[in-house]
Amino acid sequence: MLTEFSSGVDSPLIISSSDHSEPGSTNWQQQLKAAVRSVPELLQLLDLTDHPIAGRVDTEPHFPLRVPLSYVRRMTPGDPNDPLLLQVLPLGIERQPSPGFIDDPLQEQDQNPVPGLVHKYQGRALLITTQACAVHCRYCFRQHFPYADNRLTARQWQPALDYVRERPDIHEIILSGGDPLSLDNKALAELIAALEQIPHLRTLRLHSRTPIVLPARIDAGLLDLLATTRLNTVLVLHANHARELNEELHPALAALRITGTVLLNQTVLLKGINDQVDTLVELSHALFGQGVLPYYLHVLDPVAGAAHFDTADEDARQLWQQIQAQLPGYLVPRLVREVPGDDHKRWINEA
Repeated sequence: MLTEFSSGVDSPLIISSSDHSEPGSTNWQQQLKAAVRSVPELLQLLDLTDHPIAGRVDTEPHFPLRVPLSYVRRMTPGDPNDPLLLQVLPLGIERQPSPGFIDDPLQEQDQNPVPGLVHKYQGRALLITTQACAVHCRYCFRQHFPYADNRLTARQWQPALDYVRERPDIHEIILSGGDPLSLDNKALAELIAALEQIPHLRTLRLHSRTPIVLPARIDAGLLDLLATTRLNTVLVLHANHARELNEELHPALAALRITGTVLLNQTVLLKGINDQVDTLVELSHALFGQGVLPYYLHVLDPVAGAAHFDTADEDARQLWQQIQAQLPGYLVPRLVREVPGDDHKRWINEA
């Protein structure tokens, strides 16, 4: 039996009733329910209530605050410039319009042929599995995506599955969202089982920030799913700063590696958070220490409300060249921009 609870943005998370645990449990669903959703509460937890930054926050943002306590505990109390805090704290500046920053910067609505599916690139398609995320990042390029038109129950997956089945050139399915690991193991198992029935599919890729902010999500049920599927599995994590990679995360990622899942990371270049050479070099080393390879360094997608995070392409390029000079090639992520209409991500490593 499936039950639901609200994520706080009218985006239900599906919870298996058999997965509920006693109070005080480390069950990831219980931790997710306890996530901070109030800006004043977050400021209070970090001893910032009386700091001048309290006058710059937006207490009722269009994209509500949501951050697990596991992630809050990695922030430094009393520091308004903490790089983890700045990724999740809603600020009034988000309401200021900025030329070129729009609701759908990647024009995904034009590449949404059936509900729940985005097909932009040859050989692979992306399933919008849920609109829910464990954390609401202020730079999220899908914060304005029309999830209400793409919200599917298990019984409504058929058009998307039929679309993939009718196109034998699609050999990889990307589970995205929202965040696919916001789904419970039963829902994921049903979806993966359906995908396994499509003979030309070879690879299952999940894009998820959840393990970074909520390591408890990597539970025995999820590990079993990844270990037993016939599909090659890839998990693309999303870490932006070395301080996100704490000791709580290490055993979870070690367990994922045992399943044979390839672990990659994509980072978004964010002004004031990780736009320094030393910061990005440290991140690459920290990722490798956890068995994860740097994959992409994205320049910011120009989504409305995120202009204050933007870094000029030339600055990004110079930063990448300095990183390249300090790291072995396997630890240097590709510097890319996603351009609507392109048939692949555009490298901007060099002029």
